[in-house]
Amino acid sequence: MKNLFPILTVILALFASPIVAQDGDGAAAKSEVEPTVTEAVEAEEAPASTEEAKPTWETAGDSGDTAWMTTAAVLVLFMTIPGLSLFYGGLVRSKNYLSILVQCFAITCLMSFLWIAYGYGWSAEVEGGGNYFGDFANRVFLGGYESGNMSGPAGTIPESTWIVFQMTFAIITPALMVGAFAERMKFSAVLIFCAVWFTLSYIPVWHMAWGGGLFSGGETGNWLIGKDLAVLDLAGGTVVHINAGIAALVACIVLGPRKNFPSSEMKPHSAGLTVVGASMLWVGWFGFNAGSAFTSGTDAGHAMLVTQVATAMAALAWMFCEWFGKGGKPTAVGIATGAVAGLVAITPASGAVGPIGAIIVGVASGVICYWASTSLKKMMGYDDSLDVFGVHCVGGIVGCVLTGVLCYDYIGGSGGALAADEKTPLIGTQLMVQIKSAVLTLIWSAVAAFIAIKIAETLCGGIRSSEDAETEGLDLADHGEEGYNL
Repeated sequence: MKNLFPILTVILALFASPIVAQDGDGAAAKSEVEPTVTEAVEAEEAPASTEEAKPTWETAGDSGDTAWMTTAAVLVLFMTIPGLSLFYGGLVRSKNYLSILVQCFAITCLMSFLWIAYGYGWSAEVEGGGNYFGDFANRVFLGGYESGNMSGPAGTIPESTWIVFQMTFAIITPALMVGAFAERMKFSAVLIFCAVWFTLSYIPVWHMAWGGGLFSGGETGNWLIGKDLAVLDLAGGTVVHINAGIAALVACIVLGPRKNFPSSEMKPHSAGLTVVGASMLWVGWFGFNAGSAFTSGTDAGHAMLVTQVATAMAALAWMFCEWFGKGGKPTAVGIATGAVAGLVAITPASGAVGPIGAIIVGVASGVICYWASTSLKKMMGYDDSLDVFGVHCVGGIVGCVLTGVLCYDYIGGSGGALAADEKTPLIGTQLMVQIKSAVLTLIWSAVAAFIAIKIAETLCGGIRSSEDAETEGLDLADHGEEGYNL
């Protein structure tokens, strides 16, 4: 060991010493790593290259925004598979449980393809678009896409991340509709109906609200909204919930009620699965709303805060409606459905209202959606199997309208519509903008849904499952399998 110590000392000294080279006379020269003063001055005075390097996402993007948006995309996908699948799956009878899972899974795959094929270009592409659609030709199958392209409203995330994030919205929106006609529509008809409706309604409403179309006002304005005014819809009150909810109602009315409805009680086969699915939706919804801030900054944090508050308040409101209502007991399905109603209602408002506004949105959505899913449904007599219209369409309307009331500073909001010649919010102006957008979405989507259901009916030789298939259950009739093999 005594002999080893001097050797180690020499080795450490060599590593600690600067690397030098000897010139011809044996004098030490500067390291190549450290330029001389003359070289530094010459480099500084040298003219810059006339060719600018093309920015890539590594240099032009924001790593924090990219990381958050990637996470948000995963969370929104998680909302459909497995969140929505289990939420709806628990609500149906056991003989139709697997059919709901397969429908949600197949829609996920189908919409992923359609979004790449033409959905992204026809909706999200602003250049070359008008009031209702985006670029019809240039972005088909992602024409012009390069991995280094930057996108998003702030231009800080890769276009690939932006495409996937918006793809997950295109996935969950038609998947929401299957709950309205659950247990009685042919599997082939479900896919055709969703594909046609996606083309005729989801794409144009997306473009109208988020792609520089009709709802966005713009410098010159438009006939519906007005100059310098825009709809406040952060994450899809019109695009997702009103859009899907009214289409679901049209489909279930055209299809007709389930066999033995309403004389036979059709209880959920697993309230536990429904609560688990609702819990997954709640977690995934932070990607839905906070992700729609498109950055990892304060806007995302604010959206997360008001989303949590509104959801909790809506669940409590629904629970108390049940508790003090006719049934007299707070049910698991009820509190879970109330939470989803709150998530729906705060979706358009999460970028505009404050915590107090979120409480109001939550309570209002819990009470109103409870009424729509019980009293209104019974009064009108339609068989919306899993209350898609009562929760998503009605909840979306509640959130859309209340955004126009609660977005102002006096109640902690971020501000509403501005006058054309000043920066002062006009009380009532934003409310009218919100109402107009909701009404147009209702009309547009209802017409598109009727056309889509008729196309599906023609191509499939009817959209209704046979009476035998409905009695046996769609698990075996459509897929040859059962959700449970006991």
